[in-house]
Amino acid sequence: MWSKASYSAHLLFSTAAALICAAAAAGCSSSSTSTTPGTTPVTASSTAPGTSGTGTAAATSPGTNPTTPTVAALPACPTSSLKVKLGLSDGYAGGVYQVIDFTSTSSASCTLYGYPGVSLVTGPPYAQLGSAAKRSTTTPVKLVTLAPGETATALLQIVDALNFPAATCRPAKATNLKVYPPNQTAPVYLADTSYGCAKPVQTMVIGPAQTGQAHPMANPSGEGQ
Repeated sequence: MWSKASYSAHLLFSTAAALICAAAAAGCSSSSTSTTPGTTPVTASSTAPGTSGTGTAAATSPGTNPTTPTVAALPACPTSSLKVKLGLSDGYAGGVYQVIDFTSTSSASCTLYGYPGVSLVTGPPYAQLGSAAKRSTTTPVKLVTLAPGETATALLQIVDALNFPAATCRPAKATNLKVYPPNQTAPVYLADTSYGCAKPVQTMVIGPAQTGQAHPMANPSGEGQ
C-alpha cells in the first residue's frame, strides 16, 4: 500500500518524467532502434560459394572457391565469354612459372573470383595425368572485374616431374593443360608438353585470378619445389 506521502512523490516523479520526454521530443519509447522514414534497414547477405567442375575426381575441377563478395551485381565470367591462353613464362632450375591469361570477350563487364582448376592431361581422348594443381596461399584472393577486352591472369608453377624418382613418380609427357576458369564447369584445353607424374605426386601450384599482366617471376609461390 502506498502512503499518502509516497504516492504523492511517485505521482510527481511520473509527471516530471513525462514532461521531460515531451520537451526533448526524443520519444522515451520501449525500443532503442529507430528507422529514418523512407529507408529500409540494411540486412547482411552472403553468396554461396561457386560450384565444382564435373567429373569423378575433385582434382579435375576448380572446386569450391571462397565465398564471392557481394559487390556490384556483376555476373561471373563464363568460360564461353573468356579467351584463355598461355601467357608469359619463365623457367628456373627444376621447373617453370607459367602465366595463364583470361581475356573477356563479352560485351559487358563480368567478374572472376578465386582459383582456376588446372591439371595436366594426355590425349585426346583426354585423361588426367597425376594430381591437379594445388592452391597457393601466397597471393591474396580478390574479386577481379573485367571490362570487355580486359585480361586477368593466374600464375601456375610446374615442377619438372623428371626431378622425382621414377618409381615414386612414373613420369609421363602431357599433351595439354586442362583449365577451368574460376567457379566454372566448362574447361578449355591448352597445348602443353610438360612432364607430369602418373602417380599422385604434387608437381603444380596455382595462384588465384588477379588483375594485370604480372611477370611470372614477380610473385613466385615458392611451393612445390
